[in-house]
Amino acid sequence: MGSPAEQYAAWRERAAEAKTELGAFRRGLGFDLDPFQIEACAAVEQGRGVLVAAPTGAGKTVVGEFAIHCALQRGMKAFYTTPIKALSNQKFNELSAYYGADKVGLLTGDTTINGEADVVVMTTEVLRNMLYADSDTLTGLAYVVMDEVHYLADKFRGAVWEEVIIHLPQSVQVISLSATVSNAEEFGGWLDTVRGDTAIVVSEHRPIPLWQHVMAGSRLLDLFAGDVAFDEVAALEGGTPERDIAVNPELTRLAQRDERRNFRGGGGRANRRGRGHAGPPRPASPPEKHRVSRPELVLALDQAGLLPAIVFIFSRKGCDAAVAQCVRTGFFLTTDAESRRIEHEIDAVAQEIPPDDLDVIGFWAWREGLLRGFAAHHAGLLPIFKEVVEKLFAQGLVKAVFATETLALGVNMPARSVVLEKLEKFNGESHVSISAGEYTQLTGRAGRRGIDVEGHAVVLWQPGTDPAAVAGLASKRTYPLNSSFRPTYNMSLNLSSQFGMGRARSILESSFAQFQADRSVVGLARQVRSRQESMAGYAASMTCHLGDFEEYARLRHELGQAEKDASRTAHRMRRSAAEHSLELLQPGDVIDVPGPRRLGRSVVIALADSLRDPRPTVLTEDRQVRRVGVQDLEGPVEVISRIRIPKSFTGRTPKERKDLAASLRNALHDNRPPRRGAGGFDFPGSDRQEARITELRRQLKRHPCHGCSEREDHARWAERWWKLKMETDKLSSQIAGRTNTIAKTFDRVCSILQHYGYLALPDGGGDGGVLVTTPAGNRLRRIYGERDLLTSLVLESGCMDRLGAAELAGFVTTLVYQAKRESSGVHPKMPSREVQAAWDVAVRNWSELTDLEVANRLPETGEPDSGLVWPMYHWARGKDLKECLRGTDLAAGDFVRWAKQVIDTLDQLAKVPDLSPVLAGRCRAAVDAVRRGVVAYSSVAD
Repeated sequence: MGSPAEQYAAWRERAAEAKTELGAFRRGLGFDLDPFQIEACAAVEQGRGVLVAAPTGAGKTVVGEFAIHCALQRGMKAFYTTPIKALSNQKFNELSAYYGADKVGLLTGDTTINGEADVVVMTTEVLRNMLYADSDTLTGLAYVVMDEVHYLADKFRGAVWEEVIIHLPQSVQVISLSATVSNAEEFGGWLDTVRGDTAIVVSEHRPIPLWQHVMAGSRLLDLFAGDVAFDEVAALEGGTPERDIAVNPELTRLAQRDERRNFRGGGGRANRRGRGHAGPPRPASPPEKHRVSRPELVLALDQAGLLPAIVFIFSRKGCDAAVAQCVRTGFFLTTDAESRRIEHEIDAVAQEIPPDDLDVIGFWAWREGLLRGFAAHHAGLLPIFKEVVEKLFAQGLVKAVFATETLALGVNMPARSVVLEKLEKFNGESHVSISAGEYTQLTGRAGRRGIDVEGHAVVLWQPGTDPAAVAGLASKRTYPLNSSFRPTYNMSLNLSSQFGMGRARSILESSFAQFQADRSVVGLARQVRSRQESMAGYAASMTCHLGDFEEYARLRHELGQAEKDASRTAHRMRRSAAEHSLELLQPGDVIDVPGPRRLGRSVVIALADSLRDPRPTVLTEDRQVRRVGVQDLEGPVEVISRIRIPKSFTGRTPKERKDLAASLRNALHDNRPPRRGAGGFDFPGSDRQEARITELRRQLKRHPCHGCSEREDHARWAERWWKLKMETDKLSSQIAGRTNTIAKTFDRVCSILQHYGYLALPDGGGDGGVLVTTPAGNRLRRIYGERDLLTSLVLESGCMDRLGAAELAGFVTTLVYQAKRESSGVHPKMPSREVQAAWDVAVRNWSELTDLEVANRLPETGEPDSGLVWPMYHWARGKDLKECLRGTDLAAGDFVRWAKQVIDTLDQLAKVPDLSPVLAGRCRAAVDAVRRGVVAYSSVAD
């Protein structure tokens, strides 16, 4: 209790707030707001934009919900945008339950429910498309809540967030909700620049304390030596000595014991087997007590009272295997009553799925796991399955979910504890360690507000675990938000059409990407000035009484550079000759392969698929089948003989390889000559470079400073001067490169659009006229996606006019689908001649387009992918899911996800301006053919 004066002041403050919208909103909540929530909501009521950056689970969405409350009280509209459809569906259900179904709508790429409602939940792309189309739905819009706004750092989709923020009318208040980032002030400063007065509200506080642990065997050990929770770690990071957040010494001793045991296990024993029995050393086995199976993990968490839990396994197969392993143990995490409630939900889903599809979608295994309280959650699952898992987990019926990191991308599934099986994941190219930001995002799910007193983050002990590295991940709070914005073809056309080329360029320069680039230029310019001052001092120190030593130093520098260039030229010529020699090879040529791989003498059995990167397949003398590329060679290959390759040769059986290798050795033994016109290759040097080097040496010897007794002292200062000059020139180049970078990219994009006739000079405009959008450009303005320009080029070619509905559905996948792994380069036979013709047009246009993009220094458009053509074609013709997926490695959930993207693209095409009515009708028919069965089902009620 404070003094009477303080109590009276607090009463006055409460009384004043009670008369505000925030007071009315708080009375209907049923819980108290945290200080950061009150601060952000007050800014909303004052008419300011707001950026809220706070940890996962801190309650940021309350601020967005207050904006919705304000909109309804004013009789205006509010949009709530999310990065993914699952989160949109979840938020739609929450808001519908609170405000009533008549007041809330949902707009995603494939779902439209009550789109003209006062409150509409949507994916961010839908709002971007509305802005470009100048949709009537925007009328009366007062607030836009951008949930998970830190998505603007996403490499592929991040630009959409910036487009929306830039293009929203100034009358609209933007409420941006972000995970904790280290440059919130910078991001808020940009929002203030483009949106007007913006309050920046940052909170590091977690309402539920988060404790960090490591599980070694069945033992749960604290990560830190003292009682240190999330907030305390964040505070300590700001400058407290390392010893104050020391790692638990028991973990350090555990790591040291493992290291000693591994050293002994991998040491002398394996190497003392004798020469005749050499083999790979036996892997050292970590002590069994440190290892824990997935069922044992769940039981340990249950005994420690840490369920419900989310166990992050960075593999879809790993998640499914974990559920299967737990089911095989025979134990239940659910009571009989809970199992009956789960069974009721499962039966409701089963009624929506054709019985023939239940096996292929893995329904029975999914059902068995759920009844016992286990479930998997990953992108390969059917959306129906994921929605049920999310619902049952939120109700506390499912106790352990094995998930990939996609679950951490916004879906509201808080747990008491979060477990990380490993601290590395596969990023599509290689296995990499997770970042501090990813660690915080994943573990942020731990601790349910209003249910748990504390949350728990658990890392499983693995061989080679470094406790200090784990502590570093758990304590680091410095992960900045960096823009991924760049102009796309669709964006450039929409901007230039609406605002003209000049205004479009200035709008793009207001992006967060350019804002960050401009800020970095200030620091670079400071470095340039500092280096220029140092260069002046070096120039004074290298002064020579015999002549201009700066000129002499320039000659020395040019001579050294010329000698390096001559060496590089020889290397390039050798590489070019090697590439040329590979291009001219024929099957049956026997070659000698120089290079680091030591393939030796080999016979060419197949040619490369691409002339861009010739990599013929060869069979070596020791019967190994290998591909040879330029990077494998030290110089050109030499054709030394020739043999005949049997027409039936495939190289798949050992006998085939043995017989051909014998023919190779016989040809070499008999000195059989190569085919006519084949042989060795030579590559010339550069006479001009040699002449330049000779001339520079002559000038150097004739220079007055060459005879100076202090020449080498002066030269040392000159070397420093030149080194600093190169650094300064590089910084100046970076400044030039970062100035107007987005506008320069826009100009290059427009150059390609002009090449294809999407932008053109008006009739009689002359060379100095302003580019305007053509009818083809207006059609491209309504096509959104990774391959927007390629899709438009194919559409403009007319090849899609000859496709039926099912053929259209199958073909459109080539412009949408992207396989997780690179294809073998062998494309299947298409369903019909018409689809084959359209495929050929797509590939031809892609090849020309990427050549232009490379020439204009732009990212290359993704290659058309034929991997989904047949499954989607069969599906559109009414075949069951099992038949459609036969012979593919597609998961049912992946098929459904891609099918919805196909529907979205077909719907876009159907609405393209001036499209022939026949083709538009077939696009709509294709949508209807694809939207059936498991593709059509959603838990969101229409």
